[in-house]
Amino acid sequence: MIKFENLSFAYDKTFPVLENISLSIEKGETIGLIGANGAGKSTLMKCLLGLLSFEGKITVDGLEVCEQNLKSIRQKLGFVFQNSDNQMFMPTVIEDITFGLVNYGIHKHEAEEKADLILEKLNIKDMKNRHNHKLSGGEKRMAAIATVLAMEPEVLLLDEPTSTLDPYNRRLIINTVNSLPQTKIITSHDLDMILDTCSRVVLLSGGRIIADGPAEEILKNKELLEAHKMELPFRYQ
Repeated sequence: MIKFENLSFAYDKTFPVLENISLSIEKGETIGLIGANGAGKSTLMKCLLGLLSFEGKITVDGLEVCEQNLKSIRQKLGFVFQNSDNQMFMPTVIEDITFGLVNYGIHKHEAEEKADLILEKLNIKDMKNRHNHKLSGGEKRMAAIATVLAMEPEVLLLDEPTSTLDPYNRRLIINTVNSLPQTKIITSHDLDMILDTCSRVVLLSGGRIIADGPAEEILKNKELLEAHKMELPFRYQ
């Protein structure tokens, strides 16, 4: 589904952020991308979305990430921002969900029908006509996921989906993520959430892949995690 081949990126030549990353992700996999601040997680996501110019090669469902393919590739990828305020910019939830659909040429009535189906699937139909500025952090995160799912992406990219959430909303996000069939790449410092959602973990440090394997195997490895400025998930402490 997604393939990175010898991916490298640097903001300047003296400070490489990613170095020779090679990684394959199969359709339907849920991958946890972990690492300390500055490890290169967000940069990897931005390269996948075609937001940065990089060395090497990335393909999504056989399409190479390059200027002429960006429109097709971005239709396959749904990115949920860490800060929902950067994603929710219309007055109400329903307007945000239908905005992208209408811009893709879908009639407003059909867009609203699609929005209703997504809201029902996520069990947040009561939020349909609510104003975004009155939503809690967890509600905004769910609404942001709804706006992305309405576009029917094949791959979901979730950047720190549980950050700043209370325990109830954190569990709601985890259950929602687990219910979705898409291929998913999740970046997070919440390693317990990664354990609850991901079957595979990729550990980045210093712009390189340090470990890639079963989530439980990597996240139980105290020596490995501490060597790269992370701590064991709470359940293993």
